[in-house]
Amino acid sequence: MRKFLTTIQLPVLVILTLIISGCASDKPRKAQPIPVGDVDMVDFAGNWELDYSKSENIQAQLNSMMRELRRQAERRAQRGSNERASSGIAVGNNNTGATVIGLARMADLITEAQLLEIKQSDNDIRVKREENFALTCEFFEGKQQIVENPLGTETCGWVGHQLLFRILLPEGLSIQHVLTRSPEGNQMSIATTVVSDRVSTPFTLNRVYRKFEPGESGFTCEVTLTKGRVCTTEAK
Repeated sequence: MRKFLTTIQLPVLVILTLIISGCASDKPRKAQPIPVGDVDMVDFAGNWELDYSKSENIQAQLNSMMRELRRQAERRAQRGSNERASSGIAVGNNNTGATVIGLARMADLITEAQLLEIKQSDNDIRVKREENFALTCEFFEGKQQIVENPLGTETCGWVGHQLLFRILLPEGLSIQHVLTRSPEGNQMSIATTVVSDRVSTPFTLNRVYRKFEPGESGFTCEVTLTKGRVCTTEAK
């Protein structure tokens, strides 16, 4: 059975954690082992481009999250819970507009890469994301490796046919990426979930990518004012 070690560019995560203000938690946080069952390693190697038509919309996901938080608040009110401390401040009053929007912005920022280059061997995998930090796993035999560093804890591994990266930050934030390839092999989804101790519901954003061969006729990129660099594959 194979186990895994992940490394990332730590300075980028320092910037990301500043997006959500006041998110520090006094509770100790420990990395949970990635559940490992029957491993079915999938070949993700190749070049991938973001498919906007199949990827989730950040605003739609944010609206869905806000509706869920409102439902949670209504259920608490119906139960007659008086979630107030003696000071008159609501206990667990973490779902503020700033923290919820900050969580969504963070998810959008770390999933904005439009082009991916994945290199994979029997011993490791590297997901190079355009203008973003790379995700890297090195495969080890034996006990699962968990990397501790001043900024948090990093783990990764296979869960069946999916590849999972998990980054646990000390400020009460965690980031998880789950890579899934389509049976045909020409499409891949990356579900990114950002969790904060200050928001009761995690925020998940699913991006879908299509495989392409660099230099193929019909693959073009352009810079736009609204979306930045946009790459598309046009039919011949």
